[in-house]
Amino acid sequence: MDSTTIKILGFIVTPVVAFIVGVLYGGIVRKITARIQNRVGPPIWQNLLDITKLYSKRTAVHHGVMQHLGPVFAITASVTSLFFIPVLKDSALFANLSFDGDLIFLLYMMVFGSLGMALGAGETGNPNSAIGVARGLAMMVGYEIPFVLSLVALMIQFHTTSIHDLMEVQKGFSSWLIFQSPFAFLAGILAFLGMMHYAPFDVPIAPAELASGPVSEFGGKYLALMMTSASIFTFAKLVLFTDIFLGGAEDLITLLIKTFALYMIPVITGIVNPRFRTEQAIRFFWKWPTVFGIIAILIVVW
Repeated sequence: MDSTTIKILGFIVTPVVAFIVGVLYGGIVRKITARIQNRVGPPIWQNLLDITKLYSKRTAVHHGVMQHLGPVFAITASVTSLFFIPVLKDSALFANLSFDGDLIFLLYMMVFGSLGMALGAGETGNPNSAIGVARGLAMMVGYEIPFVLSLVALMIQFHTTSIHDLMEVQKGFSSWLIFQSPFAFLAGILAFLGMMHYAPFDVPIAPAELASGPVSEFGGKYLALMMTSASIFTFAKLVLFTDIFLGGAEDLITLLIKTFALYMIPVITGIVNPRFRTEQAIRFFWKWPTVFGIIAILIVVW
């Protein structure tokens, strides 16, 4: 096949793989959480069954055009972000659209879905949605600062804004950026805890308090679309951190091992910690994660 055909096929296969892996990871997390709590838990494919069921339902609740567009913005941001992240190293099928400034582009694109979702939830007029949106945007301001600092440190150190170039400098285990730039990794992985929205940073949804927060008025196909977006976006964030700090992956098995290991960090953290209040979460991100990010920049500058 020619390169154009391979790229088109990659655009079709990549989100399908991302959705399947994201859904199964979510199911595994539910199973692990249940076993830790001495429960049996649902099967690991339960999330897939739930999404399929929701797509088959009809929704009669309509609050305006922006409510329709909120889930669309969310899945657009998820899929677009995924398309600009190399899934496998040196793979023509999964190379996607990585380019020299893709890190800068991703910094903007990854917040697009949250902002669109905020507009959609605000259109519903539900106070639980409004509170959840306010908390979510406030926490996003918290974790985006150390995340940006960690990426800026890498950009300065290696004089590139390309994910592919960062993967190229990681030729072996000892050259992974987790070892070359440990403070940038610490800042990034602590910000990653907030990006995944598990406890103690699940303040936007706040189970048993906000009735699911921003998604309170969304059901049926709307909720299914947002669950699909969340699954794809989870995979995209895991692959991004794998590419940047763990040298990427040359095959799907290696990719699954690395992404699952990364995924367990916020999952286990969430299982053993109660939820923060909003101001506690923001203070957390503006303390040690931000300090680590500043140290990472100072080290590479000096």
